[in-house]
Amino acid sequence: MLALIAFLPILTTLILMMVFNWPAKWSLMVSWGMAFILGILFFDVELGALAAGSVYGALSSIDVILVITGAILVMNTLKASGATAAINRGFMNICPDKRVQACIIGFSFASFIEGAAGFGTPAALAGPLLVTLGFPPMAAAMATLLFDSAAVSFGAVGTPVSTGLSMLGMSGDAQFASDLGFWVAVPHAIAAVFLPLVVVAMVTKLFSHDKSIKPALEAAPFLLFNGLSFAIPFLLITRFIGYEFASLLAALISLAVSIVAAKKGFLIPKKTWDFGDPEKWDYEWQATRKISPIAESNMNLALAWVPYVLIAGILVATRIPQLGLKGLLTSGAPFVVGIQNLFGFDNLDWNMKWAYSPGAAFIISALITNVIHKMPAEKIKESWKDTFDQVSGAAIAMVFGLALVEVMKYKNADGVSMMVEMANALTKLGDSLFMVICPFIGVLGSFVSGSNTVSMTLFTNLQYETALNLDLPAVLIVATQCIGGAVGNMVCINNHVAACATIGTTGREGKLIKINTIPMIVYTLMTVAVIWCVMTFGWY
Repeated sequence: MLALIAFLPILTTLILMMVFNWPAKWSLMVSWGMAFILGILFFDVELGALAAGSVYGALSSIDVILVITGAILVMNTLKASGATAAINRGFMNICPDKRVQACIIGFSFASFIEGAAGFGTPAALAGPLLVTLGFPPMAAAMATLLFDSAAVSFGAVGTPVSTGLSMLGMSGDAQFASDLGFWVAVPHAIAAVFLPLVVVAMVTKLFSHDKSIKPALEAAPFLLFNGLSFAIPFLLITRFIGYEFASLLAALISLAVSIVAAKKGFLIPKKTWDFGDPEKWDYEWQATRKISPIAESNMNLALAWVPYVLIAGILVATRIPQLGLKGLLTSGAPFVVGIQNLFGFDNLDWNMKWAYSPGAAFIISALITNVIHKMPAEKIKESWKDTFDQVSGAAIAMVFGLALVEVMKYKNADGVSMMVEMANALTKLGDSLFMVICPFIGVLGSFVSGSNTVSMTLFTNLQYETALNLDLPAVLIVATQCIGGAVGNMVCINNHVAACATIGTTGREGKLIKINTIPMIVYTLMTVAVIWCVMTFGWY
């Protein structure tokens, strides 16, 4: 009975979002209020403790909000300055073959955007570019949404993983963080090798008049090469540099390698493939409404890419201990702010390394971009206004999402909490069944919230506690949760709404989710198989 009560706040969140279509910010606010009341009535937690936990969770959300704000600000700054248009123009003449374009732009470029910004921006940016290059709008939407998966766990410079570590109170545990990043990377790297081939096969099967995967198989050498160009550096960077840079740098390497290969004709099929005459496209391939194209720009391509170089440079410089900046930015005031013994509770010490946050790097890069791109004050104001409009809902969701988790994991005098009760209930499923369900819990979190970061916020502690109860390797279970949250991007409602709005296929979100469900399930079950092998053969 107590376990069922403990599940109520999470169930309420899911019902409000899935059945009543409430946005995450209001759903999580209601669920936090419910958890607060249930904690007093059924779990004998003191009012002061719940209040302190809620405030601690709200304060902890500031770091994530800073990252979201900075990432979106960079995107809006590039749009306003004309850099986005210049980057799009640079992709136009790489290769006329649509199978190659799908990989370079839909996978490599979009993964780079995911690594730098995350939070639903890749499909919204890469999708319209594919449409400009001659893709049917529905094909562009499907491809970019499916491709935005392998890079998600380390999106926005590793925010989902960092959030999971923060939820567990293990941000300072270098070994656990390193192991978690590596075991998140392994299944993603395996999937990434075949992802371009699978997605292009779906494109040629669903959006060609031949309705065949044969064109994809003909291009298989390049498609697998494109996958390997991401997967190999992705795994190596995670292992030897750090998970924060894995998606960002691996995608950049993949982008450069794939572009050079395409221009030189390496592994490119002799016969160019496209979608045929647009006048003969099926009605369902096409847009449901017209969208405004991105304004053209005469900006130099190298200048347009400078903001991304700045971001990478700042992040690398602040994370290599030998350079000295990392020690300075994490050593204390004024670069670290915090509150000790919040509300008099010894176990609630909140600290924020604001200068070390990726969000700070994003904002600094955006400010420098304002200068080097010679943006007028009106354009700068526009980029900031658009950013705050987009971030406000996500900020409220994160505040109440983290407050909810802190309330649910707070233990009473007997060592009982809602999270413990939920974990005990899942333990009764047994380790084999739980192993299968584990990543789908992550998928569910992303499906309803549109964010792997939110999924990690909601379920990391639950997965960790259940792993301990079942005597399973906690680091592998948390890794599986994170991968599930990333794969959930393929079907999450918010990303489909955003992508369809920018690509012009609004109203067809349900059809896309239905199409993308099968590859999502395959990817998730592949993750289960990989992690099961790792545990069975003791490879961890």
